[in-house]
This record gives sequence, C-alpha cells and structure tokens, in this order.
Amino acid sequence: MKQKLFKRDFTLVVIGQIISLFGNATIRFALPLYLLNLTGSPALYGMVTACAFIPSILLSPIGGIVADRVNKRNIMVILDFFTAGVILTFLVLMDSVNLVGLLTVTLMLLYGIAGAYQPSVQASIPVLTDEEHFMAANSVINIISSFAGLAGPVLGGVLYSACGLKPVLWICAACFTMSAVMEIFIRIPFQKQVSEGGIWKTVKADFGESIHFIWKEKPVIGKTLLAVCGVNLSLSAMIVVALPYLITEVLDFETARANQLCGFAEGALAAGGLAGGICAGLFAGRLSLRKAGNLVVACALCVFPMGGALIVFSSGIINFIMITICCFGVMLFSTVFSVQMISFVQTATPRNLIGKVIAVIMTVAMCAQPLGNALYGILFEACKGFEYAAVLFSGVVSLGIAMSIRAVFKNYAGELG
Repeated sequence: MKQKLFKRDFTLVVIGQIISLFGNATIRFALPLYLLNLTGSPALYGMVTACAFIPSILLSPIGGIVADRVNKRNIMVILDFFTAGVILTFLVLMDSVNLVGLLTVTLMLLYGIAGAYQPSVQASIPVLTDEEHFMAANSVINIISSFAGLAGPVLGGVLYSACGLKPVLWICAACFTMSAVMEIFIRIPFQKQVSEGGIWKTVKADFGESIHFIWKEKPVIGKTLLAVCGVNLSLSAMIVVALPYLITEVLDFETARANQLCGFAEGALAAGGLAGGICAGLFAGRLSLRKAGNLVVACALCVFPMGGALIVFSSGIINFIMITICCFGVMLFSTVFSVQMISFVQTATPRNLIGKVIAVIMTVAMCAQPLGNALYGILFEACKGFEYAAVLFSGVVSLGIAMSIRAVFKNYAGELG
C-alpha cells in the first residue's frame, strides 16, 4: 500500500520550519545589513559574518550526535525558544553596549543555534517518511527554506527601511516563539542509543564512526564534500559579501532604496532556491546523480554575466537586475544539487548514523565559509572601483572546482546508480 508524504507529524515539522525559517531569514538579513549601513566597510562586514559562521561549524557535529541520541522534537523546541531569548536580549542591550561587538556575538549565537538545529530536521525525515518519499521530503524542506528566505528578506527589507531595526526583531522573536510552541505537539519516533563511557568518549566514538563512513565506506561523499568546500570558499562567500555591498555601497542608489533592493536581491536568491526545490521534487525520478556535476558547473557560469555587467554598464538598475538574475540561477542549480546529495546520503547511510553523518557533512562544507567571507571582504575593499575583478576571480576559481566535481561523479558512476 502506497504511503502518503504529508502525514500529521511531518506536516507539523513543515509548518514549524515555515515559521522558524522565516524568522531566521529575516534576522540574518537585517542584522548584517544594519552593520553595513552603520560602517560602510566590506572588510568589517566580511570579518563579522566570518566570525558568525564559526559557532555553526563547531556546533553542527554536536547537533548531529545529539540528534541521534536525544528526541529530535525536544531539540527543535528548546533551540527555537532559546533563539527568541537571544533576540530579546539584543533588543534590551542594543542601546547601551558597543553595537559592533553585540552584533558579532548575536550573529555567532544565531548561526551556532542554526548549526545545531538543522541536523535534527534532516535526521527526522527518514523516521517520519518512507524511503520512496525521501527525495520529495527533502525537496519540501528545501522549498520551505527557500520560500522563507524569499519572503523574509523582502518583507524585512521593506519593514527595516520604513521602521528601522527594532520592529523586525520583535517579529522574528514572535516567529521563533510560535514555532517552538507548535513543535511541542510533534511526535517523532525515538529509540535511545546505548552510550559507552563518558560524554567525551561517546562524542569521539560517534564522530569517528561518521568520518569512517564518509571517507572509507562511501568515499564519493568525502571527495564531493572537499570540492563543495572549495565552491563555498570561492562562490558562496563571494555572493554573501558582494550582494549587500554592491547594492548598498557601490551601485548608485540612496540608502533607503538600496536597503529595499538588497531585500529583493536576497529574495531572488531564495526564489532560486524555491525554484530549485520544486524542480528537484517534480523531476526526482529523472535526475541522475552521475550528472549532478553539471549543475555545479552551471552555478559557476552564472557568475560571469554578473562581473561582465559591472564592466559594461554604468547604470545601477541594470547592474542590479543582472546581479539578481545571476544569483537566482546560482541558487536554482545549487539547490537541485543539494537535494540530490542529501537524498543520496539519507538512502546510503544506516539509520543510527544519519544525524551524525549529515552534521559532519554540513560542518565540513561550512568550514570554508568564514575564510571566504573574510577573504572577499578584504578583496572588495582592495578592489574599490574595480569590483568586477573580485567577481570574475570568483567565477574562474569556481568553474575549475566545478569541473573537478563532475570528474568525481564520472569516476563513481557505478556506485551512484
């Protein structure tokens, strides 16, 4: 008998993700933009966002280990309540302490919570859905993430430009509180695992088991992961820094208008992810992982029109349109690739390892992001007046790495099926 995808508990997870990720996308857009408006420095912006990624990298593997040993619902509830508390604390302190330091610490906490949170969501999919629905379920989660990322920056940009930062923060705190309350009613099957020795011994054993699986039992995952790190360093980090910096500081827009357009551009990124998630779901049966490297090549190629437009056109609006279209394309292709990879990992990984393996993958993939953010912050600072050089540099390096990913998939064609 064919099972349906949207059972009660999976539906509640999806609704919780809609609310929580909307708040997450909004606040992670508003706080860095507020910093950029205050300082106008891409180097400081890059350094702060780089610092923000570090806790996410450190806590993601811990989140994966906890996700396999603690009820995943409880993790989601606690972390959403804690996130609301972090935002409220920022609201209380923002007028009385050093703002750059407070922004850095707050972003570090928010990214760290997200790093610990996502393994629980990804690890809950195999216990809430059947294997035949893994690709569709992952597509739904990606669609939700992209939709929240689309609506969050757009509405956040409009509200931030019109009313300032504080109303945005109050809305985000309400989102996380609502999500936590609703997640209390989710029922996620849980079987306690036996721990041998103390907590550090358990962490070491779990982490080692995950590493062994990725590098020895499924080396295609490990080799792809290294290449993805390179793409994050060369491409993802460039977009994170370039998008707000180019629109608010380089293109010829007045501040309020630039902030609104930055929200629309961030929304275009999310719209690309939304389109990619829909495509991955609709064409799940036709997508071949052996050819997934072509998607990464397409991501890299999207960068070149963006850099070319900065050279050819002086009009701010034309450059904005070109940047927006290119970012949409990058996210569309990268999301389809991500859904394929996560679905493959969930299918190929034993149930008792899924949370840990996904957490290790997320951690390693994110390792390059802080370095990339800092690098491109400095690079754009050094290339003032010639920002296209930093963009085209990103495209050339990303294209070379994308070709290596395609070669990995070709060599492991038989294993990928």
